[in-house]
Amino acid sequence: MIPLFRPTLTGLEPERVAAAMAAGSLSGAGAFGRRCEAWLESATGCARALLVPSCTHALELSAMLLGIGPGDEVIVPSFTFSSTASAFALHGATIVFVDVLAGTMNMDVAAAAAAITKRTRAIVPVHYAGNACDMGALISLASAANVTIVEDAAQALGSTYRERPLGSLGALGALSFHSTKNIQCGEGGALLIGDPAMVDRAEILREKGTDRARFLRGEVDRYAWQEVGSSLLLGELPAAYLSAQLEASPEVNARRVASWEQYQAALAPLERAGHIELPRTTPEATHNGHIFYVKTRSRAEQVALSGALKARDIGAAFHYVPLHSAPAGVRVGRFSGDDRVTTADSARLLRLPLYDRMESADVETVAAAIAQFYGA
Repeated sequence: MIPLFRPTLTGLEPERVAAAMAAGSLSGAGAFGRRCEAWLESATGCARALLVPSCTHALELSAMLLGIGPGDEVIVPSFTFSSTASAFALHGATIVFVDVLAGTMNMDVAAAAAAITKRTRAIVPVHYAGNACDMGALISLASAANVTIVEDAAQALGSTYRERPLGSLGALGALSFHSTKNIQCGEGGALLIGDPAMVDRAEILREKGTDRARFLRGEVDRYAWQEVGSSLLLGELPAAYLSAQLEASPEVNARRVASWEQYQAALAPLERAGHIELPRTTPEATHNGHIFYVKTRSRAEQVALSGALKARDIGAAFHYVPLHSAPAGVRVGRFSGDDRVTTADSARLLRLPLYDRMESADVETVAAAIAQFYGA
């Protein structure tokens, strides 16, 4: 079988986890947690990286830092995972869903511009498949409107825009280390803080509202409850596992990009023949090979192709149901502008197998199965 994804393994994970266990301190903010945060700060250039239990928690911490609440509006693409919207809706914000671009499935900047109102507090671009949004245009838009950019870079560790790491271009950026991501620890995430003025408060909010982080650094002789926060630390065992993966991430991403490019070349004749559409990459950006997908000509054809691949023991899957049409999305938000791409293209999109150390022969097998489906 060729699965949709397989876990990334460097071989060093058991050794790191054993070292954490031997050290005897398994709570958050330990030696491996600090090691991962230092790696992320060096790799992205952010002012501070904070490990948290998931990307969802990183987005929720962003909402807390920005003081998002009832009456505020947050602009997100409708084609994304529920966390992108839920993190802000949880604090009472109205979610304003906007359309995406057909080529990249990333936020349509023109649609976001048209959605801004006096109540808009944040724009949350999602770097779908690890491919950058048009961050230059989004930064200009947000600056002119005096709103904050929170990057949902869940899929984008190692990707860049104009040579800057994704997740580091907005005031805040959220990463995921879920088991489906390039770099993983089962469940885990990180908040990248670009604005140094937010660092102290972010540490307090993550530590149950206390200044324990300052205490651990020896800056105060005891810590106290400073404000209402939450428990948002990643434990030492997943941090130890993650440390091995982060340090191997350049090589992991390079191998995935090679598989991505092999798919693109192998399936190009089918696109030229009009059978499928292939992903487009953003100019001035590099991606990490997180997802490869094709778009069929219709939903019915997508279902048929998926079934044909599964009959050959090849994993394939659709992706998001547009949030604005989901039950929770209807309750917490509204769609702004015209739905030109989101609903139609999400119904035609099919993800193909892609994972670290995927054999070249397996990519060829998948591509050949798709070609056979179309009689090519």
